[in-house]
Amino acid sequence: MTSFLDPLISFVSVHVWLAYLTLFLAALLEAVPVVGSVIPGSTIILALSALVPGGDLKLQWVLLAAAVGAVIGDGSAYWLGHRQQREILNTWPLTNYPRVVEESETFFHRFGTWAVFFARFVPPIRAFVPVTAGALGMAPARFYAVNIPAILVWAPAHVLPGVLAVSAFHQYFGVPHEGHPIKHMWILTVVAVAIIGGLGVWFYRRRQNGVVAAAKPQA
Repeated sequence: MTSFLDPLISFVSVHVWLAYLTLFLAALLEAVPVVGSVIPGSTIILALSALVPGGDLKLQWVLLAAAVGAVIGDGSAYWLGHRQQREILNTWPLTNYPRVVEESETFFHRFGTWAVFFARFVPPIRAFVPVTAGALGMAPARFYAVNIPAILVWAPAHVLPGVLAVSAFHQYFGVPHEGHPIKHMWILTVVAVAIIGGLGVWFYRRRQNGVVAAAKPQA
């Protein structure tokens, strides 16, 4: 697997703007309803953070790309809901995800304005709460007053763990950043955990749906 990552990392080093664009799109698409529930944006951001300590990517630009993508993604979803109101929640493709839409509404009603903040850290409703906030009539000023601070916390929370972990390893063992496999190990670990976690959530939701279907009275 490292033989696959070596040319990928080399490509990123030469075409850094593509890496920043990938980070931006990962954060943006993760905030889009439905799309955000399948795009592993957080995984991409967390994995690419391993390239910061070696100088392949710059920390400030990684944070900026992730934050701007998230602001635009959340904002687009919010304004879509704000313009169409509750009608958007009963429109395709959201109608294919009634359970998540219901969870998002429940989450919003439970925490109110703070739901916009907390949802940033709770997949998959992260991709549904902004549009729900708009659909339920949250004022734009209130939305952005909570959403932007949430993103300013969310971006470092996704980037810094990888940066600090790889930097600590190099400092502790006294090895150079260039050409050392720790960045490969970090990327592979993040991807593996994301796959296992995704499968776990999929099996759990499938089981829950089966229980709900079995509990429904037969006609």
